[in-house]
Amino acid sequence: MGTPARPGRHVARKRFGQHFLTDTVLIEGIVDAIDPRPGQALVEIGPGLGALTRPMRARCEALTVIELDRDLAARMRREPGLQVVEADVLTVDFAALAAAAGQPLRIVGNLPYNISTPILFHLLEYADHVRDQHVMLQAEVVQRMAAGPGRKDYGRLSVMLQWRYDIQSILEVPPDAFDPPPAVNSTVACMTPLREPLLRTPAQRACLAQIALSAFSQRRKLLRHTLGRWLEEHRFAGSFDTQRRAEEVPVAEYVDLALAVAGAASESSPD
Repeated sequence: MGTPARPGRHVARKRFGQHFLTDTVLIEGIVDAIDPRPGQALVEIGPGLGALTRPMRARCEALTVIELDRDLAARMRREPGLQVVEADVLTVDFAALAAAAGQPLRIVGNLPYNISTPILFHLLEYADHVRDQHVMLQAEVVQRMAAGPGRKDYGRLSVMLQWRYDIQSILEVPPDAFDPPPAVNSTVACMTPLREPLLRTPAQRACLAQIALSAFSQRRKLLRHTLGRWLEEHRFAGSFDTQRRAEEVPVAEYVDLALAVAGAASESSPD
């Protein structure tokens, strides 16, 4: 999550969405919320100049950092107690990191705002291998992640994350806490994978993704114009009220529908 840039040192690169956290009080508050401890498998996405990396390492003794910027990765390699993965986070196999650590991961990161949603969906694939995630995101994105039905910010992102995580806002972070300051407010969110998620198979999860995409494709229209047609195409014979708009349907109902559609498809497929 970065530290202040100093004269003659690393300059934040716009193409990587770099904003380095500089507020020491907020840094302390974030690390306290994470509460890293020795022996835990901590992985930091985008350590930047090490504002969170160093105080976390002081508490947990060792951690893994994922950094795409070649210059910043080289800086991190000079730091003691760090395993540096120089890679695009969207290509990282978090299951392999968890297997190497012999335990679920604790993920931390100031996610680049320009690709935050793709990163969240990439991490979703590895939720079985994660203990918790503390991520800093654009405040508006966190609102969408945690929104309940009936709210204007409740949408596809809400459904696709809430079926798998408990999501809590931890800290609000103003633009002037960064160098350079972003144009938006930020929020640190804690995402804890649910212990017994209902969607266990790839087919069930893929079905939910298709349902959410269809339902929210034209959110002002009743579902009979969008999801209803999708259900007809998939010859779904069950009961689902499509005389509602997408934002009126709770996550649990979308999950139940995905289970029903995937189950029906499985029963109708040849052995």
